[in-house]
Amino acid sequence: MAITTGVYTTRETLKRALDIGETARNNRNIDRCIESAARMIDGMCHRIFYPRVDTKYFDWPNFGQRAVPWRLWLDDTELISITQVMSGGVTIPGANINLEPNRTGPPYDRLEIDISSQSAFSSGSTYQNSVAITGLWGYTDAESSVGTLAEVLDTVETGIDVDGPTSSEIGVGSILRIDSERMIVTGRNQLSTGQTLGGTGLTNNKNDVTVPVANGTQFAIEELITLDSERMLIVDIAGNNLTVIRAYDGSTLATHANGAAIYAPRTLVVTRGALGTTAATHSISATINRWDAPPGIRQLNTAQAIHELMQEQTGWFRTMSASSNFGGASRRAATMEALNDLRNTVYQQYGRKARTRTI
Repeated sequence: MAITTGVYTTRETLKRALDIGETARNNRNIDRCIESAARMIDGMCHRIFYPRVDTKYFDWPNFGQRAVPWRLWLDDTELISITQVMSGGVTIPGANINLEPNRTGPPYDRLEIDISSQSAFSSGSTYQNSVAITGLWGYTDAESSVGTLAEVLDTVETGIDVDGPTSSEIGVGSILRIDSERMIVTGRNQLSTGQTLGGTGLTNNKNDVTVPVANGTQFAIEELITLDSERMLIVDIAGNNLTVIRAYDGSTLATHANGAAIYAPRTLVVTRGALGTTAATHSISATINRWDAPPGIRQLNTAQAIHELMQEQTGWFRTMSASSNFGGASRRAATMEALNDLRNTVYQQYGRKARTRTI
């Protein structure tokens, strides 16, 4: 099962936390647990955090919300920005709309017509779904630049090459934006770095951890590299010498000769035109932007997914040792105190309190 919608952590983050080797079965289980945990967070906090482009419809506020006629509550949906607002088939100019609360910026939970303007919400032929709002919905659109395209991209390619070592900042589950198109990363494949192993090569000794290269600036700490069939994790870079952890991610320790080609997972397998956007062409060197989940949400997605994965592996009977009053040891269900504390902290910080109306 591949990740199909927005999540708040990545497969790589979880695997490094648990030091899980690379197998197709592990990847499927991890992805499923990450997506399950993300949906739990959405439900717990009563909001969706990732951005998505959509048109949503609301009843005429004078009838459905019993509110002042110039205010429209968005209830369980929140806006980051608007593209178009129509009411009763008439477009309301963006300059005549206030997104509220405007003191803090997105997310916005209501629209208000500027009462000094001539605009108004109207019902048209029916009050039902008379207001149509097109925009970017979600909690935040915070992004980081994580590299550029190494190739021209057409509208159907699902494998995109990233230029340079910044691919280490992208994982399976990452939400990317190139120009106006969003993509969800569902896999990572090996791509030649254009460099080879220098020096005298590498022995099959776990302590032989220095990988000489021609240009160390073309790699990044925490980037995974592959020589022959052995994977290695870069933990430090000193000039043109990479310090690595050998036999990483379930691979086998082996010898490697001088001149062995070095590969890295810099080809991203992606879902094109994701989250309401449309697949488009993109030029070489186009900037790749990664959407960044709020820190507490990212941490909880990782922790909750780890919990679900470990419980599945033990048939949901994971236990821990406990001292007995009678001098022996006993077994009891593993506590979830730390996870529950994290959930409570996240809810206090990000939980949306549902707004209720009097009927």
